[in-house]
Amino acid sequence: MVAKLLSVDELFAKRSLEEYLKKMETEYSECLRAVNSSVKEEQYSEDDLRVKRTKVSLLAPLIQCIRELDTKQKEMAETETLLKDEDPALRELAELESEGCLQDIQHLRQKILDLLIPEEEADLSDLVLEVTAGVGGQEAMLFTDEVFDMYQGYAQHHGWSFDILEHMTSEIGGLRHASASISGPQSYKRMKFESGVHRVQRVPRTEKQSRMHTSTMTVAVLPQPTEISFTINPKDLRIETKRASGAGGQHVNTTDSAVRIVHLPTGVVAECQQERSQIKNKEKAMKALRAKLYSMKLEEETSKRYNQRKIQIGTKGRSEKIRTYNFAQDRITDHRIGMTVHDIKSFLLGEDLLDEMNSALQEFSNQEMLAELLGENNQDS
Repeated sequence: MVAKLLSVDELFAKRSLEEYLKKMETEYSECLRAVNSSVKEEQYSEDDLRVKRTKVSLLAPLIQCIRELDTKQKEMAETETLLKDEDPALRELAELESEGCLQDIQHLRQKILDLLIPEEEADLSDLVLEVTAGVGGQEAMLFTDEVFDMYQGYAQHHGWSFDILEHMTSEIGGLRHASASISGPQSYKRMKFESGVHRVQRVPRTEKQSRMHTSTMTVAVLPQPTEISFTINPKDLRIETKRASGAGGQHVNTTDSAVRIVHLPTGVVAECQQERSQIKNKEKAMKALRAKLYSMKLEEETSKRYNQRKIQIGTKGRSEKIRTYNFAQDRITDHRIGMTVHDIKSFLLGEDLLDEMNSALQEFSNQEMLAELLGENNQDS
């Protein structure tokens, strides 16, 4: 079932939105009256007043936009009356005024919608990306390698840093598993919808009879918390060192540089053997561990808040097939919103087409959040 993206006009035609905005105006006026009241000492405690002051400052930008929109809509109604005037010069002037008003109204409506949609706590985070080959043997590993490269290209496209934490290759050049730390403005917000099972349909280069195969790989996008927002007790950790395995020169066999960290209360494990230095490997393993534990905490919180959303934030729905890459038809389809784009080669570069897909997913997610917000308002009523 293809999800329908509503236009700004369609959203503002909803009675539930109109009622919700009126409710916000009433709440703002009541809080403002309480804060400015001369008899506030008798009616409200200091804690109550602190809460109301916070509410006033949080709602102020929204209320200002709502009032500006009301003013513009009244101007628009007056201009529409002039469009019926007999004087051609006046009608022409009214048409120009009408166009300007319409643009202002659309801008203010979009601004109101943006202010209504709450920020996700993790949206300002950096992230840890994990890719793992799924069903399909060597072909799944080859596809995993291509997807990992795509995200490296995406990071480069946005000017983000891309630091590889793990990189386990297969015999013919594919990837069994890899992870990377990605840092940069809006990196998690732009990548969070990539979490899930990605499916590829194509004739593998290992196939002798030109038969189409279906393979899968899994992507996990874990928000990377700051030291302030999330702390781990060192007593809860067991840190092990061992010799790195795989190709990598003499140090692989002679140095205990690989690090494995176990978080004892949860059993969550993070490993790193990318660097020659044990200290650097420990830093990278800790970064991955913090991301995994923070992700678990967020998943618990968001599952309570957003039970109905089809497009889950990045920490949820990893077992669900979210996207198919069909090479024979040169198309990529995202199953959550029914969106299809063509030109797989360009898509796998991790540039404009992937951006287009992620922008559409963000829009649908915003509308789902808004619908949930308005639904909660109706229940309160």
